[in-house]
Amino acid sequence: MFGIVRPCTHRLGESLKTQWMAHLCGLCLALRGDHGQFARVVTNYDGLLISVLTEAQADRATGWRRTAGPCPLRGMRSASVAQGEGARLAAAVSLVLASAKMRDHMADGDGLLARRPVALAARRVATNWGRAGARTGSAVGFDTAVLVDAVDRQVGIEALAGPGTPLLTVTEPTETATAAAFAHTAILAGRPGNAEPLAEAGRLFGRLAHLLDAVEDRETDAASGAWNPLTATGTSLPEARRLADDALHGIRLALQDAEFTDAKLAHVLLAHELRNSVDRAFGTSSCSHRGAELYGPPPGNPYAPSGPGAPPPPPEPPRRDRRGLLAGCAVWMGLACTCQMCCCEYDDPWSGERKEGICRRCDNCDDCCDGCDCCGNCCDGCGCDCGCNC
Repeated sequence: MFGIVRPCTHRLGESLKTQWMAHLCGLCLALRGDHGQFARVVTNYDGLLISVLTEAQADRATGWRRTAGPCPLRGMRSASVAQGEGARLAAAVSLVLASAKMRDHMADGDGLLARRPVALAARRVATNWGRAGARTGSAVGFDTAVLVDAVDRQVGIEALAGPGTPLLTVTEPTETATAAAFAHTAILAGRPGNAEPLAEAGRLFGRLAHLLDAVEDRETDAASGAWNPLTATGTSLPEARRLADDALHGIRLALQDAEFTDAKLAHVLLAHELRNSVDRAFGTSSCSHRGAELYGPPPGNPYAPSGPGAPPPPPEPPRRDRRGLLAGCAVWMGLACTCQMCCCEYDDPWSGERKEGICRRCDNCDDCCDGCDCCGNCCDGCGCDCGCNC
């Protein structure tokens, strides 16, 4: 799973986490429904923002959710998932951008793609994804040509960039592509007046995506000799951080100019979690939940009263859907074979307890608590300047 907005499920709270998972599963199932099982590999955290924004603007009505059947990635349990034009637009954008990314890796000869047989197979997959994304985009009234054009222009811009080239010149194609996708959510939701502010939010989100990718890959690219926008243009990390902070502030202002039916999840992802993504990329955040996640909860109070007169300990919280040994083993094998236990959240096969995959152990939490008036995910002093009373 990839994307720059990787929210910490501890901070989201149960309600918003359920909504977030509904959009993530909705994107995955939209890809499968329109383009087959293999297309699900392009499911990504940033793509679901399209679905989130569409639903956040739409009038509440039936048809935005459906019950999906059991899935190995949910511990073989059913769930309510997002559906409709927002999920399909997210699928179209994800396919086209994944196709472009694959072609970019082929051009650079990265890894296995340097081998001719692998490159030929990858080129066929990329071509199919691009066509499939265009078909789905057309079905929801979105012309994916703007995405393809942005990717094509990116190659030429990078070839000409050098020391002294403004970094924003390099990020412009990505900004244009994401601006178009964000703006179209307003059309799908029946709020054309939101198109302009959401285009601005999308433009700045694209800038951030490009910046953070460059920052995170900077050392790896230097070691391998790969092209990196920061190195090529001579942009320092402090300057990149300044541009990132300006983009964050601009996104919050743009969201304030848009009208939403229910903006909680969109606000949390684009105003709070996006800031955490920036902090994580620049190495200025740490996870307050990491200790408990790795080593378990703290031990009980050793000084608690004991003996005949001591109050009884609190009852153990109920566990969900306990399974027998054989059924649990069968589900465990399914989780292991689909990499769920490594890369995603999963339900414990026996107890039903929600757990994080090994490589998803939360690495971007900060010391926030519940109590924010607008979104319930932060407390006074968290530094939010988005006007939400945080």
